[in-house]
Amino acid sequence: MSPMKLSVVLLAVLAVTPGAARAQHDHAAHAHVTHPVPAPAQRWAADAALRDGMGRIHTALEELRHYEMGHMDATMALDRVGLIEQAAADIFAKCKLAPEQDAVLHGMLVPLLGAAQKLKADPQDMAQVQAMRNAVADYPRYFNDPDWTAPAAHAH
Repeated sequence: MSPMKLSVVLLAVLAVTPGAARAQHDHAAHAHVTHPVPAPAQRWAADAALRDGMGRIHTALEELRHYEMGHMDATMALDRVGLIEQAAADIFAKCKLAPEQDAVLHGMLVPLLGAAQKLKADPQDMAQVQAMRNAVADYPRYFNDPDWTAPAAHAH
């Protein structure tokens, strides 16, 4: 995805996500960051706000496995997508990371939110659930978060 398109996606998601207007700095400035960024020699500390938001994202992604298996209806799945969007908005609003850490995190959250928007537009597009997992799969490579107990990227 081009840097301009990523910026547009991020701005669109922030515009429709409650609480995003409280962001501490210009998140669109990092929208061009994509992986792979080399993982740090020592993983970065995740503060309480980051652990909380990413924990909620992780939980919602795990719950979406039930949707993939046909054990959850689209309304419940879209509720989980809303929880993911709100958790990301909270992370953006409370973002207090060093620039490199911030850029890496945004490189995960922008595609996560892009996939969330695609799933909202087409709830039958199950590939977007995996795309959301893939977007945050590298989180434990970069951030030391003891609450992130299982990789969200593997599929059942």
